[in-house]
Amino acid sequence: MAKPRKQTNEHPSLIEAKRVLEVEAAAIQGLIEHLDDTFVNAVELINNSNGRVITMGLGKSGIICRKISATLASTGTPSFFLHPAEAIHGDLGMIVGGDVVLAISNSGETEELLRLLPSIKRIGAEIIAITGNPASTLARGADYHLNASISKEACPLGLAPTASTTATLALGDALAMALLVRKGFKEEDFASLHPGGKLGKRFLRVRDLMHAGDAIPIVNGSTSMHDVIYEMSKKGFGITAVTVQGKLSGVISDGDLRRLLQKDGEILKKTAADSLKGNPVTISADELASVALQIMEQRKITSLFIVDEAHVVQGIIHLHDLWGLELF
Repeated sequence: MAKPRKQTNEHPSLIEAKRVLEVEAAAIQGLIEHLDDTFVNAVELINNSNGRVITMGLGKSGIICRKISATLASTGTPSFFLHPAEAIHGDLGMIVGGDVVLAISNSGETEELLRLLPSIKRIGAEIIAITGNPASTLARGADYHLNASISKEACPLGLAPTASTTATLALGDALAMALLVRKGFKEEDFASLHPGGKLGKRFLRVRDLMHAGDAIPIVNGSTSMHDVIYEMSKKGFGITAVTVQGKLSGVISDGDLRRLLQKDGEILKKTAADSLKGNPVTISADELASVALQIMEQRKITSLFIVDEAHVVQGIIHLHDLWGLELF
């Protein structure tokens, strides 16, 4: 329970705001006492299901349902929100056998949800209810009930759903995070579901950005330097890979070419094997793009060739491919 606040000279709005936060914090803290094996069983039910989690609720509970579905979906558990009123009028076909319905109602007596219970069970979906009343019709009709009861609302009139919706949302987050851990969901998995976000960019792999196939500037060791220059100009990376027996032997860059021309006026009569720079810096296609950027910045180079374990060239990545991606 929140402790009574001492008289202060604070503005009434600050006093009220702090009171609300204390009440809602206490409501969330109180959920810990409600957690038992039923919560574990609910986690296992969803984890072992081959279907989706369909959240259902009306009013403020419906808004909470949407957020819970979004959290589940972004952490590896397919989920969507289905409005109970729409389900009654035809959208129930969105639920199939093997799905898990997460039905949310603070009172546990929401008529639209209760009318759906027999149909959901006939379909073959299982039901997890979150209510603030373990003795309610919804709680008793569900396969598993998660208790989200609170001692009081934060609303000073005791009318607007406040602490109850906060507690329900927190319990939904707890369910999603328990599933995340149970599934062994990792940062890389999260990033794959958020390709447009900063985290998604942070976990981009070199293979996601590299230029492959005909875009790779590549010649073999017997290629004349005249054709080497043509390949470098055609591909536009300012560098070319030189292979011997199909494996990367070295590279020739614009800078290498200028230095060679200054030292040897006959360089255009020679081959790529005569002119290459050996032991080039390379990277694996599975490496993080951020690592490629670090290597290029530290070594003061603008391109990296990607090779496999046999040292066969798979692609090339340029500094321009990495700039502006917010990889750190």
